Amino acid sequence: MSMEWNKIFGAVLLAGLIAMLAGFASKVLVHSKPLEKSVYVIATPEGAAPAADKGAAPAGPAPIAPLLVAASPENGEKVAKACAACHSFNKGGANKVGPNLYGIVGGPKGHIQGFSYSDALLKTEGAWTYDELNKFLYDPKGYAPGTKMTYAGLKKDDDRAALIAYLRSLADSPQPLPQ
Repeated sequence: MSMEWNKIFGAVLLAGLIAMLAGFASKVLVHSKPLEKSVYVIATPEGAAPAADKGAAPAGPAPIAPLLVAASPENGEKVAKACAACHSFNKGGANKVGPNLYGIVGGPKGHIQGFSYSDALLKTEGAWTYDELNKFLYDPKGYAPGTKMTYAGLKKDDDRAALIAYLRSLADSPQPLPQ
């Protein structure tokens, strides 16, 4: 290797060292203080409610009952294609990574005998009502922290309602719609 390459590598290392030391020195010499009040004051009319933060996540899913009235099981079947990688939907279908979902609406949680459900999901107990499915599909990890289901959730209300309408149709006698 020639002496020129050594000079180039030495210059790059020296520049990095100087940048690092300058950053360290600036943190030691300059101490920032938090402001007591905002520098920019925005006047709002008295009694006006503060605007909702557009970036904030909603507190939870919208109520599902009004959405189910207009929900299309055909659209739900399209949404369910993302679920087909882990679940089967036909009557008596085999379990995959997740359980078969035929007859899940109104059925007990842990409805497939012999399937290894996560303890987190089994602790929620009860039946898969429309509201319970809505909450679970919105945020599975929030609904049952520690669940084996890795799906992030279905945030669009219309898609969630369509999927639940499709799941409702997968039964010998579908559950009545909620009032």
